[in-house]
Amino acid sequence: MFDLPILQFSAKARTGLGQWTGEFVATFGLVLTILGTVRYRPEAVAASVGLYITAAYWFASSTSFANPAITVARSVSDTFAGIAADDVPMFIVAQVAGAIAATATASRLFGGPFRT
Repeated sequence: MFDLPILQFSAKARTGLGQWTGEFVATFGLVLTILGTVRYRPEAVAASVGLYITAAYWFASSTSFANPAITVARSVSDTFAGIAADDVPMFIVAQVAGAIAATATASRLFGGPFRT
């Protein structure tokens, strides 16, 4: 589409405590948004997810990957949105930790249990 190869390996370094914390926060917020919306306004899940991801792209230092599948996919795109393959594992750790923390928080806030 942009005269780039379909598959490339990203050279974009995304590492460090700030990036991992940003990814934890982005994933935490996304999962909490989904669980809260499913509980109280299920018809609004699609809109709330889209709005949250748009906002998180701007407020999170990591640009909010918030999904292990997206993280892996972005490692094969050497564009502004890419991530170097060496940085993928810690992003996934931060995402899993954010999802677990959000699920526990949702159980307390919205009444649980929420199962992952």
